[in-house]
Amino acid sequence: MEQHSRDFLQAAGAAIADSERARTREALGLLMPNQREQAIKDFGGNKEFDALRSEVKAIRQHALAHLGHYLESFSSAARENGSSVHFARNGDELNGIVLDICTRHEAQRIAKGKSMITEETGLNAALESAGFAVRETDLGEYIIQESGDTPSHIVAPALHKSPAEIRELFLERHDLGERDLADAPEMVAEARQVLREEFLAADVGIIGSNALIAENGYSMLVTNEGNGDLCANLPPVLIVCTSVDRVLPRAEDAMAMLRLLVRSTTGQAVSCYTSFYAGPRRPGDVDGPLETHFVLLDNHRSEILASDYAEMLQCIRCGACLNHCPVYMNAGGHAYGWVYPGPMGSVLTPLLTSLEESADLPDACTACGRCEEVCPASIPLPDLLRDLRRDKFTQGVTAKRWRFGIQIHAWLALHPRLYQRITSL
Repeated sequence: MEQHSRDFLQAAGAAIADSERARTREALGLLMPNQREQAIKDFGGNKEFDALRSEVKAIRQHALAHLGHYLESFSSAARENGSSVHFARNGDELNGIVLDICTRHEAQRIAKGKSMITEETGLNAALESAGFAVRETDLGEYIIQESGDTPSHIVAPALHKSPAEIRELFLERHDLGERDLADAPEMVAEARQVLREEFLAADVGIIGSNALIAENGYSMLVTNEGNGDLCANLPPVLIVCTSVDRVLPRAEDAMAMLRLLVRSTTGQAVSCYTSFYAGPRRPGDVDGPLETHFVLLDNHRSEILASDYAEMLQCIRCGACLNHCPVYMNAGGHAYGWVYPGPMGSVLTPLLTSLEESADLPDACTACGRCEEVCPASIPLPDLLRDLRRDKFTQGVTAKRWRFGIQIHAWLALHPRLYQRITSL
């Protein structure tokens, strides 16, 4: 996905001026926090939820502290299950591995589930440039693909699209004759009808992963639509694209994370579909892929793990920080200019790309602390954003006039009488 983080201020200004989409974000900012709060009450209250947060945080910290060991364990178990495991140092390597697999199988059509990692590497564009027909099958991602747009939220990629816009898009793109498409159920039914053929005709299925289980080589995927299962089980070849930091020691650790994830994301007690993929079809199985590949992306994550920002790798991609962030609610996801918006994106994007390319993002924060308060992984996002601001200053990324101004202010702060005289003028 092409990065436009340099344009954050201009894009945020344009988003604020778009009153219709601003109302949609305002509604989200009321609905999603209320759903999360109710889910926590139903779970047993904040005390029970915070105890689970502490448990999952400890699990994630342990897994990351022993990442090499658990990646080796996962790879060994997955290969024993009959899967192939590939490691990609960067986006180009991941795209090349997937292209090679698709080419070797003489694939033509690819059915794809939702995957932030493939957004990060620009996989769709690479596959299409090579002549493959790629179809996104998550409803939100399908809408985005059909409209030539990019996601605005990590969980609800088409959040910025109104029902009227989606209706017009479907009427234009689907050659199905005269029809009303009067409401959301009709539009969903039409998308299901169109996508059914994509699942049946696909030569390769590509999905993401919420967790890799080291003890058994399985992959866990959490969805509410079931398209992930269809991408995984109907095509003869399955490719799971995810990042190295998704590995967890045991299946029970993944289930603990799941209880946090769904309540933080949508306020559900459990997602509609939680699937574990164990590898290719075995003798006696009636369905499933004939071949399974795991492609695990690093892309600077090893560097982040060795840095002062290692806690950011504990993120479970729930989107809670976006749903509670006043800056995201006003600026919208597209303003952040890359794959990951909101507070988590304001930290991740500079770490995965560069501070120079995303210099405004660490400042896209009111320091209200809501993101840290609701983060199921208890990541100190405001602290990390302040640290990135410090890095901007020390690395000379901040404009000279601002660095000079900060230096003057710091000097004056050490001379309170002079500071008081100047500021009282």
